[in-house]
Amino acid sequence: MDALAEVTELRVALTVPEFDEALAFYRDALGLRQVADWSSAAGRVVLFEAGRATLELLDEAQATTVDEIEAGQRVSGTVRLALEVRDSESIAGRLVAAGAAEVAPPVTTNWGDRNARVRAPDGMQLTLVTAPALRGDKSDES
Repeated sequence: MDALAEVTELRVALTVPEFDEALAFYRDALGLRQVADWSSAAGRVVLFEAGRATLELLDEAQATTVDEIEAGQRVSGTVRLALEVRDSESIAGRLVAAGAAEVAPPVTTNWGDRNARVRAPDGMQLTLVTAPALRGDKSDES
């Protein structure tokens, strides 16, 4: 199957009403590394590197289950960004201080991750994921 894979990068393109606020939030508060700036007189655009990209597809039933585990109720829309970070609790606190709204406090999921939910100032819901291995939990390793 890998020989047939032609996609080499996944990009999520967000159109935001407050560009400077979003730039500060994603670059400065979240810490994404800016790798390109293609802004011109026609408009502004920057590209951030965010590590490895994956596409996670959920049906409505599973999305409801995940929301109930992580946030206590169905709260996410069609698109939610999930970002693996070293410390979901501290990153969530930093993002709230930078203007995000807490959607749900950090929880340990049924699958062992420590996840926190915030809503960025631009309205995008973020799940901050810390896997057991990143927390130093050796029980996750085989």
